[in-house]
Amino acid sequence: MPVTIYDVAKAAGVGISTVSRVLNDNTNVRAETRHRVLEAIEALGYKPNILARNLSRNHVQTVGVVLSYFTNPFQVAVLQGIERFSSQAGLDLTIFSMESLKRRETLLENLSHGRRCDGLIVISFTPEDRFLQRFQRYHIPVVIADFADERIPSIYVDNVAGGYIATKHLLDLGHTRIGYILDHIEPQNGSGGNEPGADRQKGYQRALTEAGIAFDPKLVSESGLHSRERGAIAAHRLLNHPNPPSAIFAASDMIALGVMEYARSQGLHIPGDLAVVGFDDIELASFAGLTTVRQPMQEMGRHAAEIVTRLMQGEKVLRTSRQLPIELVIRETCGALTLAERG
Repeated sequence: MPVTIYDVAKAAGVGISTVSRVLNDNTNVRAETRHRVLEAIEALGYKPNILARNLSRNHVQTVGVVLSYFTNPFQVAVLQGIERFSSQAGLDLTIFSMESLKRRETLLENLSHGRRCDGLIVISFTPEDRFLQRFQRYHIPVVIADFADERIPSIYVDNVAGGYIATKHLLDLGHTRIGYILDHIEPQNGSGGNEPGADRQKGYQRALTEAGIAFDPKLVSESGLHSRERGAIAAHRLLNHPNPPSAIFAASDMIALGVMEYARSQGLHIPGDLAVVGFDDIELASFAGLTTVRQPMQEMGRHAAEIVTRLMQGEKVLRTSRQLPIELVIRETCGALTLAERG
């Protein structure tokens, strides 16, 4: 069992209010009493709950961040931008991970009912209306990173445009059968799935339509998670189709890396036998020579942290939503560089 403030109070022979005053550096404690409390803290190995200390001061200087997976390089990069700004602003971060829809529901239920943080940043999805209404009732500002929502402040890129430019690039290279792997999580109880991935599919379909190519749902596969393993599984489904695609656009770089891994395990050459394009431009993308759509991940986190902090401080922020730029980064996996060299 973890050591509590009650254990410290008992060991020091004082009340918990006295321990609290010592933890909060209150000068209204006798030197001898303070010494006993500090000795008890050290002897018991007590680690004070910073959030509880802030609550006792009636001011929680904490920004909560809700992300899906600690192993997702995109979300980690966004988190790095949040952390850098928050650190400079003297704020604490509390990270909440929800690796399942059930966990998401429980987490938002808890967060929206109480003062566990002064402000909240949610990465890559939008909470349901009922949760947003509760956050508003408790005056907890919420900012969304990686998705545009007209109801609340959002930091985002144009994911439809991103899907479009990735697919059009492959079309311009002569590909007519292009697969798409969607990092989709099925909605549950009205909760949204992964909206950025769904929007990238809209751009993918738009590019096909403009090129006069009928959309084939059999060329769309769902990976479920931003992972190489799931990307490989999705690639297996597409590449074992009777008429497989000659190119695949993946909704994230991690999925694209899984596609490359699977394709090579089957003896396919990239880009000779299969062209691959990802999305994000994580650090591994450059190392792997992956063509991808770059989005400013750390900048997205920094902007989200800046806006939520200003709202926490009661400022009237005129521009609470920002669309950040994207760009196509051409490397080896799409074959464009090879064609240019031949030309």
